[in-house]
Amino acid sequence: MLKTNKVLFFDGIEFENIILHYIDLGKFNLAKKALAIGMDQHPKNIELMLLKTEILLFEGAYKDAEELLVEIEILSPENEEIYVQRASIFSKKKKHSLAIALLYKALTVTENPAEINNLIGNEYLFIENFNKAKEYFIKCVNENHEDYQSLYNLLYCYEKLEQKKEAIIFLKKFIDLDPYNEIAWHQLGKLYAKSNQFDKAMSAFDFSIISNESYSSAYIEKGKLLEKIGHNLEAIKNYQISSKLNNPNAFISHRIGFCHLKLGNSKLAMKFFEESIQLEPNHEKSWIDLINLLQKNNELIKSQLYVKRSLEVNGDSVELWKKSAEINFKIKFYHDVCVACENIDCLGNHSLKTWKFWLDSMIYLKNWNSAHEIGLKATKLFPNNSSILLRIAGCKIRLGKKKEGHNLLKETIKRNNITNLMRKKIKLFFPEFLNFNL
Repeated sequence: MLKTNKVLFFDGIEFENIILHYIDLGKFNLAKKALAIGMDQHPKNIELMLLKTEILLFEGAYKDAEELLVEIEILSPENEEIYVQRASIFSKKKKHSLAIALLYKALTVTENPAEINNLIGNEYLFIENFNKAKEYFIKCVNENHEDYQSLYNLLYCYEKLEQKKEAIIFLKKFIDLDPYNEIAWHQLGKLYAKSNQFDKAMSAFDFSIISNESYSSAYIEKGKLLEKIGHNLEAIKNYQISSKLNNPNAFISHRIGFCHLKLGNSKLAMKFFEESIQLEPNHEKSWIDLINLLQKNNELIKSQLYVKRSLEVNGDSVELWKKSAEINFKIKFYHDVCVACENIDCLGNHSLKTWKFWLDSMIYLKNWNSAHEIGLKATKLFPNNSSILLRIAGCKIRLGKKKEGHNLLKETIKRNNITNLMRKKIKLFFPEFLNFNL
């Protein structure tokens, strides 16, 4: 027909199969062409009309789809797909209560309630009615023990309702009916671990592995638990098994590295942190642990190089910018400290330590105007912090505002307890303060 432009007659079901074929291939223009010819030959064919609503929904033409669905409902009020599609439109418009009402209607005519129950559960999730969502996901799971998406959603509901005990009871009943379900054992182990019932958690993970020896998630969770209770060598073994079952990933390499770090194997720890970064260049935790290890080994220049590299792929990481500020301050790269602190501020983190690094770097650079400005900004967040106020006083004096500086200095000394460390630091910055009784 497409090659010759001739119109041939097909049954409605044949048009339906042709349209579905093109939809599956993503060829919507050909699907629409087939639909137009099909509806011309079978104008009131319900299945073709429903396919038209699907295409309209895909194109975002919700109003047209809704009007057509109302028309179909008059012709075939017992067709569940009408209510499911109308519910989908209301859901997309965030009218979840109306979507739920239509799905209840679909339940009265459907021969497959599990699918509708799942949709109702999801709608209740959208409006955060976790009790009602839980009720429908329980129905789904009881009907089909392999409906794992409903099982995960159900456990999420228990978590949001803070019902750990109830979740454990449900999973134990579920396992009684399906004793070799590795996912149920795995989830039960996670719940026991969160409840600090480590022996029960370990048993559950072991049963998950017995149920399916190639289920890598059970080895990972068992590794995490072993690590938590200080059995780092056993944890490494479980992580390694998981890595063999799947492709190596950054998380597992990082955990193995961290176990080696706790065992005092610095070189091996470094090797696995680097491996983790190669697998996933933006794995923030691996960068941070690697940089911390270099700092601990007093390899400050190398750690500064790694910080630079890490920020190329993690430019929005507050923790890595903090590392940049800290390391650059130690090696006296004060311009780089200022860049780091400015980025930390832009990312919305306002720790006192960052403001001090920034302010002190400007003082070391003898950029008194900027130091004074940064000090004033810091006082908006830390209005009575004596270490900030003393630095501002020094900046005022260096900028020629001696009277203001001396007054602020006297006032700060009067109001605050000045620590010995603070005295030393301020006198280092501003030797003229030696004459004051700091």
